[in-house]
Amino acid sequence: MVNFPVIDLGKLDGEGRSFTMELIKDACENWGFFELVNHGISYELMDTVERMTKEHYKKCMEEKFKEMVATKGLENAKSEINDVDWESTFFLRHLPVSNITEIPDLDDSYRDVMSYFAKEIENLAEQMLDLFCENLGLEKGYLKRVFYGANGPTFGTKVSNYPPCPKPELIKGLRAHTDAGGIILLFQDDKVSGLQLLKDGEWIDVPPMKHSIVINLGDQLEVITNGKYKSIEHRVIAQPDGNRMSIASFYNPGSDAVIYPAPELLEKEKEKNTTYPKFVFEDYMKLYAGLKFQAKEPRFEAMKAMGSGTKLAPISTA
Repeated sequence: MVNFPVIDLGKLDGEGRSFTMELIKDACENWGFFELVNHGISYELMDTVERMTKEHYKKCMEEKFKEMVATKGLENAKSEINDVDWESTFFLRHLPVSNITEIPDLDDSYRDVMSYFAKEIENLAEQMLDLFCENLGLEKGYLKRVFYGANGPTFGTKVSNYPPCPKPELIKGLRAHTDAGGIILLFQDDKVSGLQLLKDGEWIDVPPMKHSIVINLGDQLEVITNGKYKSIEHRVIAQPDGNRMSIASFYNPGSDAVIYPAPELLEKEKEKNTTYPKFVFEDYMKLYAGLKFQAKEPRFEAMKAMGSGTKLAPISTA
């Protein structure tokens, strides 16, 4: 039985720093996922976010989800469904320009709380990027600068609910994929499980823990570290009982940011060839949009071909 990495960020200050940094290093290099406790975000704030999110779902989204299920006939499925997910979602954009005032049906108090929570998550994301730099031997702030582009990073939050599913063996809460962006910070339900990651060919549960923040690495960090860190395939299993809350915040490069392996890392690994491409983040996202639920390696090869002018056969979308 493998132990999913849980890291106490409160131990960074003091004698436990070197050990904590080593735990973060191991998690980034061997898991691509880990769970943070004592991360500095107020537990009272997290409780308020959870309460308001669940209230909003019951008030504004539950009936719409039931209508979608009925329209698509999902409750009567006889075979595995591979083109839709058992989830109810909305998306908040925070940077470079917020859209939170444009999202319908949000109470003003919920908007205020989510805006404040997003700022706390943004600060934690930037703290983690600097810790990654320290472990990688990169100059402090390097990852933030690479992400910045002309107008700063892109940053948004996907708010999801995964209601009870009558046929969890036939439909996923969210199909398997890697995340396209930079660093993902997840505040998930502490009672209803479902998130799994693929490690060494086996699906491993990401344990629900009260007041924790789950970190996972996106494709861009894999490219920048030239594969030292990896984005990891993950999925959400639908559950027959309980409504699972998921608030995933994506701290990504700016749309015009140029992404490529860090030269300093390539110098340290002279024996290792550069296997990753150089590209503009927006171009990668355009490719990813149609290929999210497929392997990442053909996406990297397609971006490499675009950069070199080589023509590849189209990636199958079937």
